[in-house]
Amino acid sequence: MKEQFQAQNIKCGGCADAIKNGLGELNGIEQVEVEVESGNVTVEGASLQRDTISAKLAELGYPEA
Repeated sequence: MKEQFQAQNIKCGGCADAIKNGLGELNGIEQVEVEVESGNVTVEGASLQRDTISAKLAELGYPEA
């Protein structure tokens, strides 16, 4: 299963790493890809809950656009 998000405030590789580490803590997430230039965040896993991921992105400082 794959979900895609458009996140704000992604400015560098450090931001991408923060998102990968933060989302990686959530249950069911197997892989996180972040495109710094576009703000696209792609999350893959067996059981993904869009609301939970969106809330975690906002908590990390990268809310959905």
